[in-house]
Amino acid sequence: MKGLSGAATSVGGLFQRWLEARLTLRDSITLTQRNVYILPTGPGFMLAATLLLLLLTSINYQLNLGYLLTFMLSGCALVAMHVGHATLRGLSMNLTPPQPQFANSSATIGVQIQSERASVRHGIGLAVMGSGHWLWTDVPAQGSCTVHIAFKLPSRGLHQVPTITAETRFPLGIFRVWTVWRPAAKVLVYPAPEPFPPPLPPGQPHTDGAAATQLSDHGEYDGVRAYRRGDPLKLIVWKKVARAGELVSRDTQQMQHLEMWLEQGHCGSADIEHQLSRLCSWVQQAERRGLDYGLRLRTVEINPDSGEAHKRRCLEALALC
Repeated sequence: MKGLSGAATSVGGLFQRWLEARLTLRDSITLTQRNVYILPTGPGFMLAATLLLLLLTSINYQLNLGYLLTFMLSGCALVAMHVGHATLRGLSMNLTPPQPQFANSSATIGVQIQSERASVRHGIGLAVMGSGHWLWTDVPAQGSCTVHIAFKLPSRGLHQVPTITAETRFPLGIFRVWTVWRPAAKVLVYPAPEPFPPPLPPGQPHTDGAAATQLSDHGEYDGVRAYRRGDPLKLIVWKKVARAGELVSRDTQQMQHLEMWLEQGHCGSADIEHQLSRLCSWVQQAERRGLDYGLRLRTVEINPDSGEAHKRRCLEALALC
C-alpha cells in the first residue's frame, strides 16, 4: 500500500510540474473557456450511476414516473454543470506581491477577485496548488473581494510565488470547476536571524587615524552627553534613562569616527548559512540601536550608514549572496 501511495504521489508531482511548465507567468488573469476546466466529483459519478440504474429500471418495467424522475434529475445535473462553469468563467484575478520575509516564516499574497456579473458568485475557493488548505469566499455582484493566501517560505533567496488554483463546486457539488494560475511575481527571502547572537563586533577607526569610540560590554557607546533639544530619538540612551532617570544622548562627535563593519570573518563559524544568519541578526541589532554600520561579504561591500533603506539593502545582499 505504501508503494502504491508513493507511486501516486510521484505521478501527481510529475503531472503538476508538467502543467506548471505549460502555464504563462502573469500577475493578472481573466478566466475564460480556455483556462477553466470541469469534471464530475465523486458524488457526481455516483449520481451518474444512479441515473443509469433508474433509466435501465424504467425501460425494463416501463415506468413512466421512473422516466420522469430520471430526466428531471438529469436536467438538474446539466443545469448545475452550466451554473458551476459560469461561476468561475468571467472572473478577473489580480495578485498583490508579497513583502520580503525571513526564512522559516510564512508569507502572504493577496488575490483580488473582481466580477462584472450582475449576480453574486458563490463558493469560490483559492489555495496554493497541492497544499490542500482552501480559503472560500463569495464575490459580490459587480464588485470585488480580496483573499489572502499564506504559504511557507523556502530557504533564503529570490523565489517564484507558488502556483495558485481556484475552484468551485457550486451549486450541487457534483462537478468540480477549477483553474490553475502561475503568478510572475517573486518573493525575496532573507536569512533567518540567529536567535541568540553574540554582541556586536567592536568598531574600527577610520584609515586617517582618528580616534574611535568603542562599544562597552553592554553594547552602548562610551561617549555620551547631556540631552539637547532636537536630538533624534535614536541617539537617546534609553537604558540609562530607565536606570538613573537621566536623559542623555550618544555623542555624535565621537560616533562619527567609528566604522562598524559586519563581516563574515567575525562570525566564528565555517557554515555559510550560519554566518549569514548571524550577520542578519547583527544588522537588526545595529539598526535598533541607531548605529552606522557597513556590511562586507565575499562579493559585496556596503558602506556604513543607517536607516530603513540601508537595512533593507543589507538584508537583500545577505539573501542574494
